[in-house]
Amino acid sequence: MGYHQIDPQDLSETEDYPCDRRGISDAAELHALHAATYKMAPGEDLSRAYHYHETREELFYVLDGTLHVETPDEEYVVSADEAFVAEPESPQRAHNPADADESVTVLGVGAPPTDIARPYDPDA
Repeated sequence: MGYHQIDPQDLSETEDYPCDRRGISDAAELHALHAATYKMAPGEDLSRAYHYHETREELFYVLDGTLHVETPDEEYVVSADEAFVAEPESPQRAHNPADADESVTVLGVGAPPTDIARPYDPDA
């Protein structure tokens, strides 16, 4: 059996990321699930690009603040203690708008963990 108690604040930030991202998967030796916390100041994005995954299901649980998620059809506004789910092949860009009054903190999980993010161009 294996157990891990992890404080994400004790983990290093992911280099070259558009926000404060702290990966939980490696620290917990997860093999079938991606997990990380994200803290976005106003104007920051959760991921590197507007994207989709071919097979990964993603869930973003808002711990603090308000997350905005742009999709081809609409922009979702996700409050603290709410979750947003993106199914495979569903383009999305999670962010904290530049005019936001506060930062937003999110727990992001997805499976499978190794499905590469595919760039999505909303103008194409």
